[in-house]
Amino acid sequence: MPKTKDQKKQIVEKLTKIFKEAKSIVFSEVKGLNVADTSELRKQLREEKAGHTVAKLSLVKIALQRAGIKHGKLDFKTQVAVSFADDETTAARVLKTFSKKHEQLKPLAGFLEGEEIDTGKVNQLASLPTKQQLLGQLASVLAGPARGLVTVLSGNHRGLVRVLSQVKK
Repeated sequence: MPKTKDQKKQIVEKLTKIFKEAKSIVFSEVKGLNVADTSELRKQLREEKAGHTVAKLSLVKIALQRAGIKHGKLDFKTQVAVSFADDETTAARVLKTFSKKHEQLKPLAGFLEGEEIDTGKVNQLASLPTKQQLLGQLASVLAGPARGLVTVLSGNHRGLVRVLSQVKK
């Protein structure tokens, strides 16, 4: 059943709000995904504090225009799924992971902080580590010298214990 003008206005308002607030937006083709797969994708995105909606391309373009985002290369011919997140990598990462199991899902393009990005950049974003992973790597790097110092300083004590053990035997 076709959507009424009021429903379309609500969709455009919702999308405009999303486009203004989200740091990253990824458009993907969902042709061929069934309802269960789409629900699973939405669930995975929600767990990562991201969102997902499907809309007609004409409504997406209107919402982008109202949000003040220039969209020169959006020439998709079908409905698009809009995945969005408050950080730069979450939406792209979840979509890439999901598309490994469901080949029908194809990331097409997106926006990163208002700048248009192509499929290659979306894939690059998806391969970046998460903030938590980066913090863990930083902690490991910062702890490395201290760990080395402790190992070196404990070496003399270990050596002394070995010598005394051998003397005892």
